[in-house]
Amino acid sequence: MPITLNENLPAYRILSDEGVMVMSPGRAATQDIRPLRIGLLNLMPHKIQTENQFARLIGATPLQIDFQLIRMSDHESRHTAADHMESFYRPFREVEAAGEKFDGLIITGAPIEHLSFGDVTYWEELRRVFDWTQTHVHSTFGVCWGGMAMAWHFHRLEKHMLEHKAFGCFRHRNLSPASPYLRGFSDDVLVPVSRWTEIRQEDIDARPALTTLLASDEVGPCLIEDPGHRALYIFNHLEYDSTTLKNEYDRDVKSGKPINVPCNYYPDDDPTRPPANRWRSHAHLLYGNWINEIYQTTWYDMSRIGEA
Repeated sequence: MPITLNENLPAYRILSDEGVMVMSPGRAATQDIRPLRIGLLNLMPHKIQTENQFARLIGATPLQIDFQLIRMSDHESRHTAADHMESFYRPFREVEAAGEKFDGLIITGAPIEHLSFGDVTYWEELRRVFDWTQTHVHSTFGVCWGGMAMAWHFHRLEKHMLEHKAFGCFRHRNLSPASPYLRGFSDDVLVPVSRWTEIRQEDIDARPALTTLLASDEVGPCLIEDPGHRALYIFNHLEYDSTTLKNEYDRDVKSGKPINVPCNYYPDDDPTRPPANRWRSHAHLLYGNWINEIYQTTWYDMSRIGEA
């Protein structure tokens, strides 16, 4: 089954060319079926790249998805054209005022790790988003900084600055093979990582409400389940494209920033050679499993989303 996208959204053409089933809202309206309503609160500066990455993953499931793009109300994007934002994104303030409900919500990361949460310009509205998910969203997926921010808001789980950027592809252990979110996962998973902060396992262990599902001996916890808040937090980037780490590395080299060659990413760690994507299958598994869990447990009557 397809993902429903505005036919003018760049992802519509890109996913169509890749063979992903996409459908216009007009065509979806003629089908006697309730699609899963999945929102993307996009905090990343390069909106189009990020929306393509997540649309590609959630559009690969056998369910019809109604994909909605949301932004912070008063934060203006400097890296995405204003007409794109105006055409395809709605401010959270508008979504909240309309009382809309969602089967799932993805909250992306943002390149603001060096800031304390309270110093982020839109922190107060984001806190309101987190609380709103408890009554208006069936399942929430916080990614990288977005996941760290949710874990801080609900559990005061602190993020710690790293001396050196965790950058590259790192092996992660499957700590919970019976978890429905890890259905089909290997015991050993390669995951792209790009961050200056970390969450520490001992801090998670001190909070019995949280469970670590994936973790690395080198870069720490990766995927955390928070069943009490119907949420998952992932601190790394299975959604990344094959060249995302390369683009970040090339950008920093060009600007003269100190940056290491991303670990275990290029063949023989040679940045002159094209990288190979070795995480794509697990990315599809994780987001497919998340969508399936939503489908199995969400209310058919959307007005009841948020009930116990």
